[in-house]
Amino acid sequence: MTPTYRPFFWIEPGGAKSPAGWQPLSDHNYWEAKSRAPQWQSFLAPAPPWADDLHRLGRAVFAADKHARRRASFDRWTRHMRLSIPVAEYERWQSIRPLLASLLRTMTADRWDVEFREARLATNAPFTFDPDSRAGEVALFSGGLDSLSWAAQRASFRTSEELLLISFGEQNFGHLQDSVYDGIYQRRARPVRRITLSQNVRIKDKEKGDPDPERTTRSRGFLYATTAVRAAAAEGAPFAHIPENGQLSINPPLTPARAAACSTRSVHPWTLHLLNRLIGAIADGFVVRLQNPLANLTKRQVCHSALDAGLTPADLAETLSCGIPPKQHPHSSGLANCGLCYPCLVRRAGLLGMDHTPYDSDPWDPRLSWDQAEHWQALLSWLDASYSLRDLIADTPLPPGADPQATLAVIKRGREELSELREVEGKV
Repeated sequence: MTPTYRPFFWIEPGGAKSPAGWQPLSDHNYWEAKSRAPQWQSFLAPAPPWADDLHRLGRAVFAADKHARRRASFDRWTRHMRLSIPVAEYERWQSIRPLLASLLRTMTADRWDVEFREARLATNAPFTFDPDSRAGEVALFSGGLDSLSWAAQRASFRTSEELLLISFGEQNFGHLQDSVYDGIYQRRARPVRRITLSQNVRIKDKEKGDPDPERTTRSRGFLYATTAVRAAAAEGAPFAHIPENGQLSINPPLTPARAAACSTRSVHPWTLHLLNRLIGAIADGFVVRLQNPLANLTKRQVCHSALDAGLTPADLAETLSCGIPPKQHPHSSGLANCGLCYPCLVRRAGLLGMDHTPYDSDPWDPRLSWDQAEHWQALLSWLDASYSLRDLIADTPLPPGADPQATLAVIKRGREELSELREVEGKV
């Protein structure tokens, strides 16, 4: 009888083999050059065991996510995932299993049963850096507008402390990420370093009739966050920054069908709250905190901050915001931004009046099919409806101590920007 869950067993080099019936996963599931593998990252010192455990968990969760197709589940969305992973800090991890399950459910809308195995795991030897060259700040750097804006601001800050940027290679867009980073590096007023890792998972044991990886990427934010925390812990930086404008960090559902984890919740305040609780529970001594430094800004405010940091509209046009880049489609246009998805619509509103981005399509084009215009029509309906504090907290809760009114104000300012886009560009 086929089990109702998908069992995955993460294997470390030289570790135990997977039991019968379990899908084996390891670092070999990532399409990754040796120089980009986690054990070869040039940090100031080795990451502490708890941070290595956390990062291993992030990679295991994402690899398992890509191996389990949602369409095979009873509702074509919700999956029951079982994951076994070796950890050095076994007792700590055992005590936070309920918290971890809640976090992963918030991010992916799936049920996760994570089992931990006590294991002796190798510790990497420290690299020899001058302690004065350590990274005082660590931030994720995707090559998008938000991460570019934050990196430009921090790189222009005159200090001897290094800024460490963590990137994940985007398939077909590595050159774009490199170009955007070069714009930061050439204008820097402080030391800047960048580390790039892989997020491309190979499906080694393909299921008959279902050979492709899962297309949704709800757990990708967990992979990103755990990588940033590991880097900050190794460098001794107190914070790991995940820059995301307040509109998209909340990501209010445009329709009831997009509620909760049906829309990305990787940088939602509640998600960061759960992540920080998890870090606090497993960290031994020095604790890294995750922060979203752009949580109170709209997309347009983020764009203006980038200009204030010395970038130009042409620099902003080179960034990637798209959730479904047309260059990744079978009939590719060769462009990076489709212009139709919700992230592209927020981008258009943020860059209104200074947008040099070449888009694949315009959402108000009457020649578009219903599927192509779906996000635009959903946005128009959402803008025509009211949006209140009740709508904000009914979808995904805010953490204790958060200011709901301040968060609501960001969403309302964002709605004004999107309404201007409708009036100026949509002519409706």
